[in-house]
Amino acid sequence: MCLIALALGAHPRWPLVIASNRDEYRARPTAPLATWATPAGTPVVAGRDLQDGGTWFGVTPTGRVAMLTNVRRGEARAGLRSRGELVTRWLDSGLDAAGFAKTIDASAYAGFNLVLGDHAAGDWHCLHNADAPALAMARIAPGIHGLSNAQLNTPWPKTVRLKQSLAQALASAPDGQALQAKLFAALQDATRYPPTELPDTGVPAAMELGLSSAWVDLPAYGYGTRSSTVLVAEPVGTNTQVTLWEQTYGSAPPAAARQETLRWP
Repeated sequence: MCLIALALGAHPRWPLVIASNRDEYRARPTAPLATWATPAGTPVVAGRDLQDGGTWFGVTPTGRVAMLTNVRRGEARAGLRSRGELVTRWLDSGLDAAGFAKTIDASAYAGFNLVLGDHAAGDWHCLHNADAPALAMARIAPGIHGLSNAQLNTPWPKTVRLKQSLAQALASAPDGQALQAKLFAALQDATRYPPTELPDTGVPAAMELGLSSAWVDLPAYGYGTRSSTVLVAEPVGTNTQVTLWEQTYGSAPPAAARQETLRWP
C-alpha cells in the first residue's frame, strides 16, 4: 500500500475511518478483498498477495488491524523477507505493539511503515525501519493522520490532500455509503503536483511526478494503483460494525466494488 488516511476517534458517529490505495506492479498476482485464514488459522478480511502470501491491509473479527506502506528510496534496499508477512504476523499475534516490535528483525526487510491497531485496547502505533537495523515506533494519537512512502504525517502533497478530503467527508457525509463514495473519489484523484512541491526520493523525475498523485498510473513502468480500500466503523449496540469496500483496477470498465462486513466486540 502506498497511501493511507486514517481518522481515529475524530468523529462521534464513526470512531475509525480508513481510506487507502495500494500501488503495485500490474503483473504481480493478487487476490481481491475476501475472508480467508492465515497459515496459523486466524480468520482475516483482506486482499492477498499471491506471490509471497501476505497482504498490505487486513483486519480480524477480534478488532486487530494492520496496514503497510513501503519507504521510497532511489536505491531500494533489497529485503530478505516479504514485508507483507508483517501484516499477517500482527493479525496472528496476541502481543501488544511494543512486544510485537521486539519480534521484528528490521534489517531483514526493505523499508516499510507498519500501522498496528488494536480496537479492543484502543491502541494504535506506527513502526518504521528506514534507519534499519533500528526500528522506530510511535503511538498514533486520536485525530486524522496520513501516510505515504515516508514517515507518518510527512506532508507530501497527496498525503495532505487526502487528509483534507477525509476531514471534509467526515464533516459532510450523511451516512456511511455517502462517506465511502466521497473517499473513493478522493482516492481516484489523478492530480499531479508541481515538481517544486515534491520530495526528492532519488527516483527519476518523471517517476516522482507520476507518483505524486493519489491515483497512480505509470504504464511505462507497468506500475500503478491496483486497488482502493475504504473502512468505516460505526457503533451498533454494544458492538462495532465494520464495513470494508475495495475497488480494484485493471479491467475496463472496473469491476464493482467488493464489500465485507464484520462485528467487533
